Amino acid sequence: MNQTTYIKTPLGIAEIIGDENGVSSISVQDQGTISVTIPSELQNAVNQLNEYFEGIRTDFDFKLNPKGTDFQQKVWKGLLQIPYGKTRTYLEQSKILGDVKAIRAVASANGKNPLWIVVPCHRVIGSDGSLTGYAGGLWRKKWLLEHENPTNQQSLFDQM
Repeated sequence: MNQTTYIKTPLGIAEIIGDENGVSSISVQDQGTISVTIPSELQNAVNQLNEYFEGIRTDFDFKLNPKGTDFQQKVWKGLLQIPYGKTRTYLEQSKILGDVKAIRAVASANGKNPLWIVVPCHRVIGSDGSLTGYAGGLWRKKWLLEHENPTNQQSLFDQM
């Protein structure tokens, strides 16, 4: 039976849904009530998400169980291969999946990703480097990319 919990993150309230077979959905909302208790099936996911936001975790190892078509599952598995702090374009992602012509289908599957942050669709950008489409809002995509790859302001002054 699915369990649900809500946690506070710097980007809003995360809703986490899953059961003993793994986490099936993580999404973000602007508002909501934070859970008082966390079901044991979701505790590991909650801990790892909190560590991610604290800057001490760069990957996740809790069990995932997203629901989607075979093609969507293939695209989501491909997203898991994008390293922390790196980005890929939709075109690069399509090439890696073996069909450069599938760029729209890949973008559509990215948009249906049910596992916010953990399956890092936020790491996929437009060919021109633009932050294109993000179900959670482009401001969240920008925040996540900056969180994973903070710019070092000091470097501007080190050269003087």
